[in-house]
Amino acid sequence: MTQNVPRVLHDMQPTIADNTAVPAGVVWRLAEPGRQLDANVLNLPAGTVIEAHAEPDLDVLMVVVAGSATMDTEGGARPLLPGAVVWLPRGSTRGFTTGTDGLTYLTVHGRRPGMQIRGAGGVRRI
Repeated sequence: MTQNVPRVLHDMQPTIADNTAVPAGVVWRLAEPGRQLDANVLNLPAGTVIEAHAEPDLDVLMVVVAGSATMDTEGGARPLLPGAVVWLPRGSTRGFTTGTDGLTYLTVHGRRPGMQIRGAGGVRRI
């Protein structure tokens, strides 16, 4: 199959129907060769706390698929419910506490470059 053909990569309906029946962790990851984006669907159990942190390099778009959470930001706490589209600008601080039904969310951001070695000849991707 040609890489440049639009196609369905993952069906989130089972996760939307009952995210509590889905194992915790990465549900799906974009792995297409030559892509310019990284994307993941993650499922977290109820009561999971992700401590406040900042992403220094990339803007991240987050879409709540199922469950709920509270997002703590410098501007205060924000509830996150299914359908919420959240922009997490690079450098911003955020933390999350999942609700009683856990949280399933999609993240999308620019692809991180591969590890690089710098030498006299310049930069080489490995």
